[in-house]
Amino acid sequence: MRRGLRLAITETAKIKSLLAPGQRLLGLDIGSKTIGLALSDVLLMLASPAKTIKRSKFTPDAEQLVALITEQNVGGLVLGLPVQMDGEEGPACQSVRQFAENLLAIIDIPIAFWDERLSTNAVERLLINEVDMTRKRRAEVIDKMAAAYILQGALDGMPKTDSNE
Repeated sequence: MRRGLRLAITETAKIKSLLAPGQRLLGLDIGSKTIGLALSDVLLMLASPAKTIKRSKFTPDAEQLVALITEQNVGGLVLGLPVQMDGEEGPACQSVRQFAENLLAIIDIPIAFWDERLSTNAVERLLINEVDMTRKRRAEVIDKMAAAYILQGALDGMPKTDSNE
């Protein structure tokens, strides 16, 4: 039985309580050309870059996500929400919210949004300044690293205990 859309989209602080023991979270950095993906560990403490999906049409993109969700025992999603610097939600946020609604039409999974302002910039600075990575190599990893940055922010912002522990 499908949950209503309103129940499937939840607050980041509550998503942990919706997971079964041993389930992980999948972080998504949704761009116009790629979707960066990151996975949490089963303890929901650490985010690791997973892969990057080159965007095509929604259905094949969603099929890849559903396969990863099933394969990795993912119980919830954290989507980066590209809020503008002034705190307003523009067209990019609307696009991410629409992606979430479309995804919920095919898979019953809780989704939370995380303010991702400057996540890609922060990761790019790290890769340039600390890792001294070439431009070509940065382009290959930036999206999944940004997804890990988003997911780690959400994990760090979650309550450390809940009713399931």
